Amino acid sequence: MGPNNTSIGMTNHLSFFGNWFGQIELLTQIVCAMVLGAALGLERERARKPAGFRTLVLISGSTALLVGLARVMTADFGNIFPTGLAEADPVRVIQSIVTAVGFLGAGTIFRRKDDDMVEGLTTAATVLLAAAVGIACALNQFIVAIGVTVIALIVLRALSVVERARHARKYRQNKL
Repeated sequence: MGPNNTSIGMTNHLSFFGNWFGQIELLTQIVCAMVLGAALGLERERARKPAGFRTLVLISGSTALLVGLARVMTADFGNIFPTGLAEADPVRVIQSIVTAVGFLGAGTIFRRKDDDMVEGLTTAATVLLAAAVGIACALNQFIVAIGVTVIALIVLRALSVVERARHARKYRQNKL
């Protein structure tokens, strides 16, 4: 056994305390993802949408955690097992996250009975974006994660003003 292995043949990542620096780094990534998810969630709360502050914080944080753990697991499998014996693919984790988030987003979409309008699509898209921000944070893409969050907040706020004006104009035209 090499110097980095414990007595049972696993790397330090799988020992009780593991790699302290790596865990602190992952925790920092998760916190960043949760802060950015909070920003998106606050905007959705202000707009009185079904998936708000706590939901988007947890989605962003959980995706960062899952991707971060996949990275740790991939490195550990590479150190524990001979080449080709075990495969770890973090892309599968991301695919699974997108699938799970799709179910969460679907829960925010509904059709109003009074006018056959569909609501919740923007919130569902924000749920997906919060997950992507979490993934970006877990991959140390902080500038991208922050930039996308700022852009999304601008889009959500600015376009909601445009959308309200359009609906008001349509309402006035229907009254005439």
